Amino acid sequence: MKRPLIILTGPTAVGKTEASIGLAKAVGGEIISADSMQVYKGMDIGSAKITPQEMDGVRHHLIDVLEPEEDFNVVKFQSLAQKAMEEIYARGRIPLIVGGTGFYIQSVLYDIDFTENDGDVSLRRELEVTAAEKGPEYLHRMLRDVDPEAADELHPNNVKRVIRALEFYRQTGTKISVHNRKEREKESPYQFAYFVLTDDRARLYERIDRRVDKMMQDGLLEEVRTLRDRGVKPACTSMQGLGYKELYACLEGECSLEEAVRIIKRDTRHFAKRQITWFKREKDVIWLDKRQFSDRDGLLEEMLGYLRKKGIQ
Repeated sequence: MKRPLIILTGPTAVGKTEASIGLAKAVGGEIISADSMQVYKGMDIGSAKITPQEMDGVRHHLIDVLEPEEDFNVVKFQSLAQKAMEEIYARGRIPLIVGGTGFYIQSVLYDIDFTENDGDVSLRRELEVTAAEKGPEYLHRMLRDVDPEAADELHPNNVKRVIRALEFYRQTGTKISVHNRKEREKESPYQFAYFVLTDDRARLYERIDRRVDKMMQDGLLEEVRTLRDRGVKPACTSMQGLGYKELYACLEGECSLEEAVRIIKRDTRHFAKRQITWFKREKDVIWLDKRQFSDRDGLLEEMLGYLRKKGIQ
């Protein structure tokens, strides 16, 4: 008998947080955050981190567990998420993975095997030097030459994952996109429901712009300044997040505040588009278009109906 697992995902700013609380309460669940920035302490505004009030008594995992100087990647996420899941199951409750990082979700859902070769780091160092000397765009073009599908999925600024994809190709002769596709084809060890929340593209983009404006009003620039002043370097994983890297560059005098905000909005819209593209490639996904529901209760009842059909509740 497979253990139950619920996933609720979708593009940034679509309304996952609000929908997840009602769902978790209805099924007796606990939430595991699949977000690459909410894991960090002191990064509340730019990550749109859920507040204790918004949690409304629902237990959350993988929020505020790392310092901004620490590295975080999909392998670490998988390990932490699986540990949290065992604790949730032990309490007789159902884990809900909630967040927009598709690769993180995939790593747990299909128990992906991450082939690592930590013995020889010379290639990684060589690629890091290339990125430093010629810029992330050059490195991204290198990846596009050997693995266009992986390049489509990765933003040029995500240097660590671009390097990992190039490193994987050089070490194995196999495209990392092919490896990941094969891993996705594995049968999940869970009895799962994979919900993807979506909305009208124009309305989503408008919500993204409003969210960025609110983040700035709430003090995102000061949040980034505080992180910089405590010694967090721009190369840290935490500073690769949308909003953080642009405002860090602004504080370093590399661009104006107005330009930084414009880039944040533009790149967040592009990110949402890439997220939707990712989820369209996933199998066994249940799409939920917010335009089809008059209120949150209707959306919740739709999800509960699917769960009843799958025997998850």
